[in-house]
Amino acid sequence: MSKVDTAWLRMERPTNPMMITGVLMFAEPMDVERLRKVVKQRFLAYRRFTQKAVDAPTGASWVTDRDFDLDWHVQAAALPGRGDKRAMERFVSQLASSPLDHGRPLWQFQLVERYRGGSALVARIHHSYADGIALVQVLLSLTDTTREPVAGDELHASWLKHDHAHVARRVGAVDRYVQLGTRAVEKGMEMYRDPSLAAVLAKEGGEIARELVHAVALSDDPPSVLRGPLGVSKRVAWAEPLDLEEVKAVGRACECTVNDVLMATAAGALRSYMIERGDCVEGLTLRATVPVNLRPLEHAKKLGNHFGLVFLDLPVGEGNPIRRIERVAESMNSLKNSRQAIVAYGLLAALGMAPSAVQSLALDLFSRKASAVATNVPGPQQPLYMAGCKLREMMFWVPQTGTVGVGISILSYNGRVHFGLISDAKLIPDPDNVIQRFGSEFDKLLYLSLMGNWDHRLDAESAFQLIPSET
Repeated sequence: MSKVDTAWLRMERPTNPMMITGVLMFAEPMDVERLRKVVKQRFLAYRRFTQKAVDAPTGASWVTDRDFDLDWHVQAAALPGRGDKRAMERFVSQLASSPLDHGRPLWQFQLVERYRGGSALVARIHHSYADGIALVQVLLSLTDTTREPVAGDELHASWLKHDHAHVARRVGAVDRYVQLGTRAVEKGMEMYRDPSLAAVLAKEGGEIARELVHAVALSDDPPSVLRGPLGVSKRVAWAEPLDLEEVKAVGRACECTVNDVLMATAAGALRSYMIERGDCVEGLTLRATVPVNLRPLEHAKKLGNHFGLVFLDLPVGEGNPIRRIERVAESMNSLKNSRQAIVAYGLLAALGMAPSAVQSLALDLFSRKASAVATNVPGPQQPLYMAGCKLREMMFWVPQTGTVGVGISILSYNGRVHFGLISDAKLIPDPDNVIQRFGSEFDKLLYLSLMGNWDHRLDAESAFQLIPSET
């Protein structure tokens, strides 16, 4: 097992199981035996998923499970009562709170055969197998572009286009960053306690080390309802999807990216919820750790974790939606020109082989600097089918690490954008109360951008005054 994958294996905590949870909803009922056939033919084509993770002081390794039982890994399930959305959210919450069996390969599928006129598949896969980008692709490899697939019919790959040269430059420098990260971890994070060591390391590593120093020196995120002691129960919820073309229209009007629009929408939803809970948000900025892919997307099926992390500002203290999106865009642009992601990758690789005490110290140190994890994965913009059933909606949640207890997931599919929220039950016991705000927050941005296009004499500040107060 690679050093980075080992790090994710060893990050497992009772308060934060290290698994990626996904939900795929289908328009028609699916039979569990048909699902098992697809899984056997396509999912198990990745030999890694018949292997279990075995950890040892000298390092972790993948070992074939000689007692592999497909029926245990792919199970049928049923929802209690009316089997509505709320019941599904409770079911997914229970699974997201339950660690996988480390005596078996670390994945499991639960098929709810009857849900809203169709079926729903809940997939749980441990983060040590691969990152979210890769695992979404693995799940998509179980799908077809037509209800009855024919030979040679493959998912169109245009959505995998990426800036290969930029990614290659970052990947080519990985070894250097891993060495730097190892040197920092070998010091037992003493740099955090002794600032003079930061200057020494900066002199040794130049610009790369300065990124590391900057990450370590970041202040802890301020107290809020989003931070606090964690329990062992998770809560999951998802919002009604947004129209992707409308999101793009707002991005064009505000001269920013789709990702900027979506993260500003998330910041607005969190702001509204925090105010309702009694938090003073005036001038408050929180951070979210955001995964950054470090390989061409078409290589994601090779599994493994190949991503870094950056700290993105969430300006929850900004009441004006347009200024909020501008601040998110500014933060995102500054991160694009930094090496923060690759430095984090190097640290993860080093932590994979560090003593557990040092790993816990470093994990706690970095998790205190953010209040949430936020991910945005672009999916195929065409309808897909699995086992002959049309895929209607899908979303996923990545695990939180250390003391972080909130996760925001964004996934676009077939012209719509899906928002999901996962939270520690002690921090946000009512995630539906947060997730229902995403639509109204986006509507504010859409309204302001339309007003701006309709009459350029109306500035954003004036238009904002026309929107009903959030309180």
